[in-house]
Amino acid sequence: MADLKLTDVGKTYGGSVEVLKDINLDITTGELIVFVGPSGCGKSTLLRMIAGLEKITAGELQIDGEVMNDVPPAQRGIAMVFQSYALYPHMTVRDNMAFALKLAKKTPSEIDEAVNRAAKVLQLDDYLDRLPKALSGGQRQRVAIGRSIVRDPKVYLFDEPLSNLDASLRVATRIEIAQLKESMPNSTMIYVTHDQVEAMTLASRIVVLANKGIAQVGSPLELYETPENEFVAQFIGSPAMNLLAGEIVGTGKVTTVALPEGKGTITANIPTNADDMGLKVNVGIRPEDMVETDGDNYAYAGTVAIVEALGEVTQLYFAKSAPEHEPVIAKLQGIHTDVRGKVVNMTADPSKVHLFTDGKSLLYR
Repeated sequence: MADLKLTDVGKTYGGSVEVLKDINLDITTGELIVFVGPSGCGKSTLLRMIAGLEKITAGELQIDGEVMNDVPPAQRGIAMVFQSYALYPHMTVRDNMAFALKLAKKTPSEIDEAVNRAAKVLQLDDYLDRLPKALSGGQRQRVAIGRSIVRDPKVYLFDEPLSNLDASLRVATRIEIAQLKESMPNSTMIYVTHDQVEAMTLASRIVVLANKGIAQVGSPLELYETPENEFVAQFIGSPAMNLLAGEIVGTGKVTTVALPEGKGTITANIPTNADDMGLKVNVGIRPEDMVETDGDNYAYAGTVAIVEALGEVTQLYFAKSAPEHEPVIAKLQGIHTDVRGKVVNMTADPSKVHLFTDGKSLLYR
């Protein structure tokens, strides 16, 4: 339905408070792009700039090749679903969904056709004559989405639409949004969330925002498997990736790193050269990639301080080697409740090991 292009886009408040800078992003028709990042990184601000609710103070926004910087929100062909449902309590579901079309002077037959089509997609057929107070939270959010669908916009914008729902409703509604995207393969959607599970399960591509800009753009698995920097490595994945200080002691197609903190060594399937010998690096290992080993060839040896038995997995939290360090975490399949207080040796497959220097992955040097 629409291609978006952001070129050197920035946002400044009061001429001095810079929130976003140098945002460059191409979004093609049919993509579901998810903006993620820590609180205050500018996710919702960027979305509102695309919608026209915030002024773009630098750069250019194009939709289908047309510059949109000064185009009013109502003329951009965009529909936005907000965090709050914002339904009219005295109107039925049908009237809530039809309201924007009535304002646009559509004929009754056009309105009925659009509302019925959206209701079918969202499985709201049986609720069209109910008031919002008679609906669950998930159903109300579907009505809010339905108000967007009936307008047949070029671009759909979602600003944390599931944050007001409880855990079970979040899962159910997330699945419904995924099914909605499947039923509308040519729609362009941009989705803001702080929940990385939503990002990983919904996105065609994820845009990670940090430090006023874009830290990395890629598919969910690209960000998970080949993060470009330590920030993305630790932001994507739960629990966060373990980072252990080390020094390169062997180079070539496979790199060997000594880990003084873990008292061991580890190899990584990352090529290095002779000039890298002695380079200080941070070794990244995801908790789910750590495995217990009985041999002497371990990467980390530590005392298990806390055990979280979650049924299908067990999370081991090792005692901190220093107060300023984050605890090392291992996520093991099955139940391992007998290791608390014991020293456990851990390692990882070389293909699962990441190496960072100055915060950047050695893969992207």
